Amino acid sequence: MFAVIRTGGKQYRVTPNAVLKVEKLEAEPGASVTFTDVLAVGADGNLTVGAPNVAGASVVATVIAQDRLDKIIIFKKRRRQNSRRKNGHRQHVTVLRVAEINAA
Repeated sequence: MFAVIRTGGKQYRVTPNAVLKVEKLEAEPGASVTFTDVLAVGADGNLTVGAPNVAGASVVATVIAQDRLDKIIIFKKRRRQNSRRKNGHRQHVTVLRVAEINAA
């Protein structure tokens, strides 16, 4: 069984017991998070696609940790102007483990 959920402006295909990193959610480690923005649910060869959401479907996940991704370097240079700028950024993420998928 799998589901497609939307959170943080992105879509994720999740299966039970899968671990995924999503945009930061306000939840403590060990807390349970329920996603009701389920776009599709599939199991045993049949697929239910919502318009835009599947009615009554939800995905329950447990927060494992609040983490940060690897640093990315932003480097901007204007040629022949002796102008350079270097920045780094680490995005905050929430690490989740999918507990169950509830289809309608």
